[in-house]
Amino acid sequence: MNKRIRPWHRLLALAIGSMVFAVCAPTVVQAADPPTLNSLAETTTKLQISIDTTWVLLTGFLVFFMQTGFSMLEAGLLRQRGVVNALLENFIDAAVTILVWWGVGFGIAFGTSAGGFFGTDTFFLSQLPVDGVFPMGTVPGIPSQLNAYTLFFFQFAFAATASTITTGSMAGRTDFVGDLIYSAVMGGISYPIIVHWVWNANGWLAKMSFHDFAGSSVVHSVGGWTALVGAYLLGPRPGRPAWGIIPPAHNLGLATLGTMILWFGWYGFNPGSTLGTGNPGLIGLVTINTTIGAGAGAIAAILYQYFRSGKWDLVYCLNGSLAGLVGITAGCAFIAPWASVVIGLTGGILVVWGIDFVESLHIDDPVGAFAVHGINGMMGTIAIGLFGQSELTLNKKAGLFLGGGFDLLGIQLLGIVAICLFTIAFAFLMFGGLKAIGHLRVDPEADRVGIDAYEHGATVWPDVYAVEQFVEEEEKHRSQKPGVGTFDSE
Repeated sequence: MNKRIRPWHRLLALAIGSMVFAVCAPTVVQAADPPTLNSLAETTTKLQISIDTTWVLLTGFLVFFMQTGFSMLEAGLLRQRGVVNALLENFIDAAVTILVWWGVGFGIAFGTSAGGFFGTDTFFLSQLPVDGVFPMGTVPGIPSQLNAYTLFFFQFAFAATASTITTGSMAGRTDFVGDLIYSAVMGGISYPIIVHWVWNANGWLAKMSFHDFAGSSVVHSVGGWTALVGAYLLGPRPGRPAWGIIPPAHNLGLATLGTMILWFGWYGFNPGSTLGTGNPGLIGLVTINTTIGAGAGAIAAILYQYFRSGKWDLVYCLNGSLAGLVGITAGCAFIAPWASVVIGLTGGILVVWGIDFVESLHIDDPVGAFAVHGINGMMGTIAIGLFGQSELTLNKKAGLFLGGGFDLLGIQLLGIVAICLFTIAFAFLMFGGLKAIGHLRVDPEADRVGIDAYEHGATVWPDVYAVEQFVEEEEKHRSQKPGVGTFDSE
């Protein structure tokens, strides 16, 4: 028979339990292994990898967000009849790139090197362990302890940028199927080959200590030169004004928003390329140089254009900031802040000259992509050979203007020439092939009615009317019977 447990019995049981715990607890604590130097080092390493992973993912998200910036910039600078096309191309480029980067791009870029020219494995990520960690903790070709999947995503965000640069230069008259094809080819073949040369530890330019910290040559020169070739083979947009007169922008508010998003995203592009937080001083230097380069570029462009036209030009100011950002991207980790001022100012002037130069060639580049990315990507890469600090460069050699001679400058010149020649040849082959099969330029009817209407059956302002159209619509609705969505206040 069960009896009710009296309260004092409970108190006695608690007292006995407390005594046992008090006696045994020190023994349990002493039974645990005391920390050792090895265990502390292992814990510290794991913590550092966790912090670095968070850092690289967050900066990778910023780089991916730059797709929004490019979309808004292009939408603002284009004519209204091509905005939907530009928005869709920017959006779908990211979708196409992630698939081809997964399939072949990442393997060509960072797989086992074939003579320093391209990777031969890791296609479809098939050779990665399930957890993405290699036996030595590193991805082949990348000296980092980070998880392979983290590095894959970060590098994908860069790959998406290269084809998006090209989209801007070819906007308003490119066949949509052709855009899908060239975006896939760039993300899967041409861009990864250059990545392998420069950012794979076994690439032939990497072994020569070619310097490009975050992509002035690898991303921007590749995107810029590909864009120029594509725009040349496409021909001009229909109905554009005479050469030397820049067609008016559709929406300067969107263009400004897009540029500010790009500037913000560049803090993922450049500081994120440290691939870790182990050297906070380097992250600070890269961030400061990036900001100074953008500011100097904007100031130089707007002042120079004012002296030419007597007007404070917003578009040139925006492109000037982007030119400064592109120019500083290669050397942001290898130069002192004063040099970033020089690079930014130079970029701001070059972008104005570059736009004039492209116009003089009768090539229609709606957003100035080659002037911003192609010309200043080359300038920023070469600038390392002039202003590189021996304390910061990979081979501990200074630039020409700092007493280092021509060694570093010679390597930079060799690298940028090789990258540009390969990119130009590949672009002519790629776009020439698209032209041959009828998928480079849209049908002539699209030139007549507008690419948005022809290719997408849409307009960026579907519910905006002129006053006469609005009155006509109102009268039409009043003459019809009330239905769903109508309201009569009388």
